[in-house]
Amino acid sequence: MCGIAGMVGNGAADVVRAMTGALVHRGPNDGGHYDDPQATLCLGMRRLSILDLEHGHQPMANTDGSVWIVYNGEVFNSPDLRRHLEQRGHRFTTANSDTEVLLHLYDEKQEAMLEDLNGMFAFVLYDRTRQVLFGARDRLGIKPLYYARLPGTFTFASELKSLLTWTEIPRVLDPGSLAHYVTLRYVPGTASMVQGVSRLAPGHWFRYEVKNGRFETRSYWQPAFVPQEGRSAAEWSKIVRVELQAAVQRWSLSDVPIGCS
Repeated sequence: MCGIAGMVGNGAADVVRAMTGALVHRGPNDGGHYDDPQATLCLGMRRLSILDLEHGHQPMANTDGSVWIVYNGEVFNSPDLRRHLEQRGHRFTTANSDTEVLLHLYDEKQEAMLEDLNGMFAFVLYDRTRQVLFGARDRLGIKPLYYARLPGTFTFASELKSLLTWTEIPRVLDPGSLAHYVTLRYVPGTASMVQGVSRLAPGHWFRYEVKNGRFETRSYWQPAFVPQEGRSAAEWSKIVRVELQAAVQRWSLSDVPIGCS
């Protein structure tokens, strides 16, 4: 796992460095920051190196430096996506970084890039040309992403405690979330244990306009429950086995030893 954080607002550089300092346990191998003083914006990242150990440093920029990304997760179909992007004329500088694949996909498709992704992820892109932050969470919400909005300020992070290093967020317990937690052992929906801090819903993206503070979030995926009939138990058994083997193969994409024997 890795840890990401960012802020738009006064004092962003110092705040984000404190936020990433609270995420070292998520990313002990590497870290970095991107600062845009003119936009009072900072992105930060702590990295656990899995793919492209040498060239996967973040925050990472696209070819002309107009888009920057911080990203936690893994896109399992990134080798196929990279090959198709290269066939369409894209040129890569890293060996096999899925982070760079995301940047090239955004350059080509913007928000529609999410339709192509198979993986677990939470990422935020800063598009300097459009002056927007664009972020998304994987379809089932495997990777976390918290955010908070105050007048003239937007912050996000992989963990609640990282956000709370910014002292402007009131530490007020949300009684509804507490009731859900002691009843269900989790908090449903997009609320968190702290009032004013939300979680991006699974299968959703957000867009924050840096200049005017306009914020919106939308769903990009919903599960489809369509009955499939006419197959025998033996046929279903074979299908399940094939799909599980394919899923394990996808999840084994790594440049370091993983799994167990």
